[in-house]
Amino acid sequence: MAGRPTTDALQRAQGKRLALHLRRLRALRGWSRAQLADLAGISPRTLERIEAESTSNPGLFTVAALADAFDVSVDELVAEARGTAGAGIVSAGYEGRSIEEFVEQLLVRNVRTVADVRLTPLSRKPGFSKTKLTDALTEAGIGYRHLRALGNPKENRPPFWEGRAAEGRAVFRSLLDQDPAPQALDELFDLAAKETVAVLCFEQDEDRCHRKVICDMARADHGLPVASLG
Repeated sequence: MAGRPTTDALQRAQGKRLALHLRRLRALRGWSRAQLADLAGISPRTLERIEAESTSNPGLFTVAALADAFDVSVDELVAEARGTAGAGIVSAGYEGRSIEEFVEQLLVRNVRTVADVRLTPLSRKPGFSKTKLTDALTEAGIGYRHLRALGNPKENRPPFWEGRAAEGRAVFRSLLDQDPAPQALDELFDLAAKETVAVLCFEQDEDRCHRKVICDMARADHGLPVASLG
């Protein structure tokens, strides 16, 4: 169905996550690719293809051999690839992306829930209005929450459009002290302490969006890791 990630897209996302995780683990141990291949008893060419994301579905025996080389369980290694590990926030703007590209990037980042901080979850961009977006996310195994209380009111949008973002952020920050925003923030940060949550709005550049205030609070006040969708 249009707007939903295919099985191939899901497998590609898992392959990317596994490749990133293997490279991280290898770097932490100071191993070359040849050293890891030797320790795992697999061919350097096989490992090269996995790390280069040329294969999205390595065999079970290969994954088990890699897990054994790193002295971790297969479950731990596979959890990273399936996106069942980690917590924190991903700052996510959908500007310039198709819904398919957007969902695939969420999967790569291990996102489990999207927190929509648009005041009104409607978009002229195909796939990003609430119903279609929820359908695409559900198909990918990602949850959706619309946190209307964390939306930026219309009267505070011109500063972000006119190069006065600092002014707009200051106004929005003051609004977060008013009910029901504190409750919505608690909901968001409690969830992000348990799993990876994408904070969604339109602008790809966080500096031009009110969500930067939310992400900065997550970092400074709650010690949550915050990454960009890229």
